Amino acid sequence: MARKARINTEKCKGCYYCLDICPRKAIKKAGKSNEKGYDCVEVVSQMCNGCGACYIVCPDCCIDIIDDQ
Repeated sequence: MARKARINTEKCKGCYYCLDICPRKAIKKAGKSNEKGYDCVEVVSQMCNGCGACYIVCPDCCIDIIDDQ
């Protein structure tokens, strides 16, 4: 099974550290705000290889690495 990043957009505060750290540029700005008004990010699943770099750098623990089904 492949592993992929999953982002909890309601916890995301739009720091964009994950954008800078992702080696495959698989995370992008979502272009929308969450319920708290923060501009959040989303994962381009086809580009994500589940390396976990975004998981490590996220200060708000918004990102999980999951088995892609």
